[in-house]
Amino acid sequence: MIPEVRDRIDQLRHGNVPGGYKKTGSGIIPNEWQVGQVSECIEEYKLLSNDIEHIPVYSSSRKGLIPQSDYYDQREAVETNLGYKVVPQGYVTYRHMSDDDVFHFNINRTGGDILVSSEYPVFTSSDNCDLSFLIPALNNTARFRYFCKIQKLGGTRTRLYLDNLKKYALALPPFNEQIKIAEILTTQDKVIELQERKIEELKRFKKGCLERMFPRKGQKVPEKRFHAFTDDWEQRKLGDIMNVTSVKRIHQSDWTDSGIRFLRARDIVSASKNEEPDDYLYISKEKYDEYSLVSGKVAIGDLLVTGVGTIGVPYLIRNSEPLYFKDGNIIWFQNGTKIDGDFFLYSFFGKAIQDFINESAGIGTVGTYTIESGKKTPISLPEMKEQQQIGAYFRNLDNLITLHQRKLEEMKIQKKALMQLLLTGIVRVKGE
Repeated sequence: MIPEVRDRIDQLRHGNVPGGYKKTGSGIIPNEWQVGQVSECIEEYKLLSNDIEHIPVYSSSRKGLIPQSDYYDQREAVETNLGYKVVPQGYVTYRHMSDDDVFHFNINRTGGDILVSSEYPVFTSSDNCDLSFLIPALNNTARFRYFCKIQKLGGTRTRLYLDNLKKYALALPPFNEQIKIAEILTTQDKVIELQERKIEELKRFKKGCLERMFPRKGQKVPEKRFHAFTDDWEQRKLGDIMNVTSVKRIHQSDWTDSGIRFLRARDIVSASKNEEPDDYLYISKEKYDEYSLVSGKVAIGDLLVTGVGTIGVPYLIRNSEPLYFKDGNIIWFQNGTKIDGDFFLYSFFGKAIQDFINESAGIGTVGTYTIESGKKTPISLPEMKEQQQIGAYFRNLDNLITLHQRKLEEMKIQKKALMQLLLTGIVRVKGE
């Protein structure tokens, strides 16, 4: 960051107005910028249609525009009395109701017209505003989030009707500068999108490897193997190899803010996605010692598998740090060194075990994976050297995915910082 910008930021933090800037109701902005309402920047589009056979129906979400059949779990669109709002390519729509005061605006970049709910506002930009500048200013600034918050008039949901959106005042640079800012932010979006695609490609590749590197049901060998391994895999049940159990239940009143880490099923699901849990829970060392006398202690190589909610998600114990977990909601496979730890972990992502878990959970009921089911779970086992190679292969693949995910998060942080600088005029760019 150049000294001029650093000095400007320091002045703003102290409430001073830097040279070349002015104080307005929308903050301190460059002298060349103006404050205008959204009404000056947009033009509403009201065309309705029921032509669901030729125009796809979408839902507007915080993750973007999503085909309605995907958003509502394969539910197909049907004709309505009013019809659907048409969103031409390059136009904007948004869901006008929110449970948490956050609204997200989506530009239609699907390649053609789409349909959305008749209640969704649809608009394009006026001649003095660029949409690729306006939308980041709405989606990513604290000032607009505060504006949305004060729209709540009672009840549990917040409504941001288009007439109210039009009253929002924001800082507008000259049109040429808007274009330049939009170009910079669009370039950042494209880089982030490429990184997201790379991660999805790696995940698809991993899924394909899981399907081909573990035997399918009824097969003795996988489709794809490492060189020099030719022997059949042995079919076993986990209950015949190791003890399958759980732990003595600890009541919620015994959970603490420090001590020995305490896992719930949802924490394991979060870990499988490389996400942090909503909160970290612990139990006291005294409670841990007391209960471990009855249940034993988890060891390196053991596997914890979710038995409720999202069932069948595995968590491998990789270190000797003390750990406790929530009763029968999690099934404990006391593996130790009987099966290579990484091979054991990735076996649970394979189709054969996942199919067994889904079948044992029952159809038409709330899915549960029990200790008894855990004992009956089938596993195909090659010799230890092949286990180790397969386990190391998938662990390295996961490490690569994690590196790319971290890079993606860094990109998003950098973009957020860049937007803060550009959308407030702290950093200026020259238009053509």
